[in-house]
Amino acid sequence: MVCWALRRAAQVRVHLARKASGVCRGPEHQASGARPAAPEPAARGTLGAPGGAVELLGKSYPQDGYSNLPRKVLSRVGRNLHNRPHHPLWLVKERVKQHFRAQYVGRSGAPLFSVYDDLSPVVTTWQNFDSLLVPADHPSRKKGDSYYLNATHMLRAHTSAHQWDLLRAGLDAFLVVGDVYRRDQIDAQHHPVFHQLEAVRLFSRHQLFAGVKDGENLQLFEQSSRSAHKQETHTLEATKLVEFDLKQTLTRLMTHLFGDGLDIRWVDCYFPFTHPSFEMEISFHGEWLEILGCGVMEQQLVNSAGAEDQIGWAFGLGLERLAMVLYDIPDIRLFWSEDERFLKQFCVQDINQKVKFQPLSKYPAVINDISFWLPRENYTENDFYDLVRTIGGDMVEKVDLIDKFEHPKTHRTSHCYRITYRHMERTMSQREVGRVHQAVQEAAVRLLGVEGRF
Repeated sequence: MVCWALRRAAQVRVHLARKASGVCRGPEHQASGARPAAPEPAARGTLGAPGGAVELLGKSYPQDGYSNLPRKVLSRVGRNLHNRPHHPLWLVKERVKQHFRAQYVGRSGAPLFSVYDDLSPVVTTWQNFDSLLVPADHPSRKKGDSYYLNATHMLRAHTSAHQWDLLRAGLDAFLVVGDVYRRDQIDAQHHPVFHQLEAVRLFSRHQLFAGVKDGENLQLFEQSSRSAHKQETHTLEATKLVEFDLKQTLTRLMTHLFGDGLDIRWVDCYFPFTHPSFEMEISFHGEWLEILGCGVMEQQLVNSAGAEDQIGWAFGLGLERLAMVLYDIPDIRLFWSEDERFLKQFCVQDINQKVKFQPLSKYPAVINDISFWLPRENYTENDFYDLVRTIGGDMVEKVDLIDKFEHPKTHRTSHCYRITYRHMERTMSQREVGRVHQAVQEAAVRLLGVEGRF
């Protein structure tokens, strides 16, 4: 059994490597090529220009009207911070892996959960959305929320984009870790590139009801109506057992990471690919913090991947959020720092060793405001945030919308943003920041179609 499991894992890795940029629409979809082993990105071409092309991770992607990848974001592809030894994200990942390996062992004695932490971040839109039952009108599909190479390929917005492939490959318990990409605001908690850890576990009827009194008479499936507590194809008994196993699994994981005595609460929520769905919150420094999302997997998703006789759960958590809480890291930009004063703090012999981040020197901020009239159409705030990130890079600490104004006669709207510039490793002069700020103003006029009130 051990040899069979090892062979199966190897076959799955080869299968996924051949389909690294995505399976689409089931068996008839043609794989779009293998992911090269080279870790450093190669991005060339004029991004966002239809008719051009961008080369990324050894593949070329023709651009069209969907292409919206700024070079700043592309420069992060291939960095794989979660695989960099002694990086704080690596420490969190390894602690989670260690816990699952120790707590969940298969009948053969091998780890129950296989781990995939090197899958390509380039996926098809089918993988990222359709395979997960994301509705066609869901906001996450908009160019203002996601990063597209073109109309059919994108940078994954979540590690859930690999669920269908792995289930289709025959796996029933796995972890996926990787970098994910979303267009978002600019502050100490948000970055367009962050890292997720995804887990899925499926159960057969025998596995779920083993040890349950009269379990041989219980069923996984029925045809009924959907309610707040279950899907139409699941029995209430099966749903409650899966939900119990999921919450018990996550409670044990958080206790492993944070220690005993942790206060946890569950909040009902909505995800297209799970029902019922929950968010886990923990009490930390007197506040409730959302740590992860989870739920009972939609049976339609499981069935389409060929596991019709099983039922399962899934959860996804952000490594940055966990690391910031565990190690008291105050700014998400620090994870990308090459400053040895930051990195050496996490060079520990034992991954479970407690680490409390010692703040680096905080250099003074330089603050500048920018105001402009919005174009009459096709303006999204995330376009402006991406532009500021592209020009200012990590010297931009945050961007706040501090004022909105609508002209009473023309009904045109203006926005005023306050941009806080603060370098992580040195003091910046007002003159240096002024040049960057001027470049932001000029680019906003040229690329976003705004009219200045500078």
